Amino acid sequence: EEEEWEPKSKIAKRARLPKKNEAKTKKVAAPRSAVARKKVKKVAIKEEMVKDNRMQLLKPKEEDVGTKLKTLNQKPEVPKKMQINSFQEKNVKSLENDEKPSTSVPVVGNQAKHEKPEEDFASDEPPFKKIKSTTCPEGKPVKNLGGNKVKEEFEMNWDIVQALSEITNVEPWVCANLIRLFREENTIPFIARYRKELINNLEADALREVQQALEELRTVAKKTHTMIQKLKKEGKLSGCLLTALLNCRTLEELDHVTAPYKTGSKGTKAQRAKQLGLEPAALSLLQNPMELNLFSYIRPTTKGLSTIQEVEAGVQHILADIFAKDKDTLDFIRKLCQQRYICIQSALAKVSSKSGNEKDIDKFQLYHEFSCNIKNIHHHQILAINRGENLKILTVKVNIPDGVKNEFCWWCVNERWRPKQFLQPDLMRILRNSVEDSYKRLIYPLLCREFRSKLTSDAEKESVMMFGRNLRQLLLTSPVRGRTLMGVDPGYKHGCKLAIISPTSQILHTDVVYLHSGQGFHEAEKIKRLLLRYSCNTVVIGNGTACRETEAYFADLIMKKYFAPLDVVYCIVSEAGASIYSVSPEASKEMPDLDPNLRSAVSIARRVQDPLAELVKIEPKHIGVGMYQHDVSQTLLKATLDSVVEECVSFVGVDINICSEILLRHIAGLNANRAKNIIEWREKNGPFINREQLKEVKGLGPKSFQQCAGFIRFNQEYIKTFCGTLSQGFNKCLSLITNSGKKKSKPTPCASRQPNPLDQTCIHPESYNIAMRFLSFIGGNANDIGKSDMQQKVNAVIQKEGLEGIAKRLNTTVHTLQLIIDGLTQPEGFDIRTDFDKPDFKRSIVCFEDLSVGTVLTGKVENATPFGVFVDIGVGKAGLIPVRNITEAKLSKVKKKRSLGLGPGERVEVKVLNVDIPRLRITLDLIRVL
Repeated sequence: EEEEWEPKSKIAKRARLPKKNEAKTKKVAAPRSAVARKKVKKVAIKEEMVKDNRMQLLKPKEEDVGTKLKTLNQKPEVPKKMQINSFQEKNVKSLENDEKPSTSVPVVGNQAKHEKPEEDFASDEPPFKKIKSTTCPEGKPVKNLGGNKVKEEFEMNWDIVQALSEITNVEPWVCANLIRLFREENTIPFIARYRKELINNLEADALREVQQALEELRTVAKKTHTMIQKLKKEGKLSGCLLTALLNCRTLEELDHVTAPYKTGSKGTKAQRAKQLGLEPAALSLLQNPMELNLFSYIRPTTKGLSTIQEVEAGVQHILADIFAKDKDTLDFIRKLCQQRYICIQSALAKVSSKSGNEKDIDKFQLYHEFSCNIKNIHHHQILAINRGENLKILTVKVNIPDGVKNEFCWWCVNERWRPKQFLQPDLMRILRNSVEDSYKRLIYPLLCREFRSKLTSDAEKESVMMFGRNLRQLLLTSPVRGRTLMGVDPGYKHGCKLAIISPTSQILHTDVVYLHSGQGFHEAEKIKRLLLRYSCNTVVIGNGTACRETEAYFADLIMKKYFAPLDVVYCIVSEAGASIYSVSPEASKEMPDLDPNLRSAVSIARRVQDPLAELVKIEPKHIGVGMYQHDVSQTLLKATLDSVVEECVSFVGVDINICSEILLRHIAGLNANRAKNIIEWREKNGPFINREQLKEVKGLGPKSFQQCAGFIRFNQEYIKTFCGTLSQGFNKCLSLITNSGKKKSKPTPCASRQPNPLDQTCIHPESYNIAMRFLSFIGGNANDIGKSDMQQKVNAVIQKEGLEGIAKRLNTTVHTLQLIIDGLTQPEGFDIRTDFDKPDFKRSIVCFEDLSVGTVLTGKVENATPFGVFVDIGVGKAGLIPVRNITEAKLSKVKKKRSLGLGPGERVEVKVLNVDIPRLRITLDLIRVL
């Protein structure tokens, strides 16, 4: 049609006459309308083609995966673009009331789970290609997903989705979705809360495990291709070697395959023998021994070839090297070791027993004569053995039984390396010696390194994960609101530092008192005056030096009712990291006129008032709730702990108009620069009125806004108080928002200054559409968010329609609908930390000598490890509940539901099982979790 039209336009141009201007304009106008018609026809035809293609993709086929990928790769680029356009048009048509696409579409099988995220993203970036699921129920992703160059450059023979699924035991379709979500730089808090239907409702810890496994697989792929390029330049790359390299899934396998091609800086015995020209003799011994004459290689004047013994030794070294780098040989010995009893043993080093520190040696008393099967050894035992070895207190070895060596040597001589011809006795002796030498000098040390490396790697990962779980529970400790607190940083010579803070964390007074230098009674008067002046009835004592004496001092005064009429209570809080924070640049900026010693007292008090806001100021590894944290990979530890802090801060949420810059840094999608820009915008323009204003902040693009918006809160009462036109602007906004049936107009500068009631909830802006339609459906009002009326209306509709029915009606998923219901029904100022335990406030003290077997006490978990839980029972020394005494039946239903187990901050009831006074050790039994 276009070819027929072009000549007409040319004829019209040729027939131009100056006298017929009107006709000329008509002729020009006519082709333009024709062009428009042709374009419409052209788009319609292409849309039909795309629909046909899509229908073909949705039909089940019996072709294999490889055929599909080939056909996908052969597609031209233009149809791909048109598919995206038609997909967007389809979205617009499917929505009611001309509204924006919902964040979640109804899920129908695995296919819908993969198609949905294309509609999810609020940024202006084009949607990704669909994950193909016609014959693969796991939803295998299409190659070159989203234009990812890494996948093209580091392509392997194995499917990354399947490999990730096997490593993490996560469904393949979930792994496929996570690969795409992580590639798009989505944060773990955002995925865990707003993409639940894509990840099968996985928790944040599981997402971190998948992310780490994905990074390891990509590292293997990258190193593999680096090695391929290196071998290609050296001319050593063959077809079989290339296949073997592309099949590697772990770094151990890669090292195993590339071992024969590594060039060490130091010459090995085999390399020196090869330099002497003995390699042909070694190969001849295996392939053509009848023609081998070792005496012909003797050179009396050459070192290493002067005698027949030296020649035999050289041949033996070359053969041992060949055996030790053969893939089949190593596979056999590894499989053999899996079937036998392999144990790791540790003993007291002879040097340390003579000149070592007795105190350090006693710490490793359990491992002076230790032996355990490598399949049964615990992670904390591996880390303890490694630390003792690094301190040169212990010697460690892996014991492989002699039966493994005997069977291996027989297999090598009689099967794998059996000569093709008859061997003379002398040559057979060389072959047997070569096998034994290869095992003893090369293979056995290699196996020991592999076993130790695997055990250490697994132990470090478990230690880091345990640190993350403990840190999460500590950060999510329930805050103590509405109290004036006195923080006490105990000390002897330099006195106890005091700091009184208001319920809003403002510093009211700081002082120093000397309680342990004979001035206790005089200082008690000062403390009483301060408590009465500021109506403070809660004392927070740090657990550092002189903590025990300071606790006894306050407990004695409280028991005598010295502070009457105030009913004073106290609690002990960890001061780990307080000293480091007090001299940090952040503390100097926050409290510039305060002495560093007094800053630590302020930090101790604030840790009870709002633990999350205070502890994020300290580097996580200094908080001290881990196990062997200095012995593990610091890169992995930092990445995991930073991710846990980001998760906690995001899930709790922050009030954008009052939070600190340090807290903002840890919100998903934000960093130090973006947090600084938000604070500068707030200081320049006043408080934020709604979430849309975040887009005006410098450096906060669509992707960053998408990640952080759902975790930022807006206190509506504060905004109404601040606004000049208080209730008018607010009510006007409500009427505009609740009128969901009308088409939205472009936002005006005035509209951007109007508050939105949904901004105080956990609902993401991309779901506001659905939330307002749900409000209209139940007959609710945005003014009633968090009130009992809203709860009643929601419950009535759910009982009548059911969650799935409502989700289908609103064209969304059950997960998104549940999140909207939670946001609408949770009371104003809801905090997820209210379900967690508060500090344990006390009025009296128990001494270590008061303990006896059978005594029942309440305490607070200080730290959790794989071998047990340490509990502070108020006697100055934490007791240990062995892991065997912690059973699922003793955990509360809430703890089981949250899958948290026991961690820092949990209050427990325990019974004393054993008291070792000389060693100050207390063994406890868990009765129940309070």
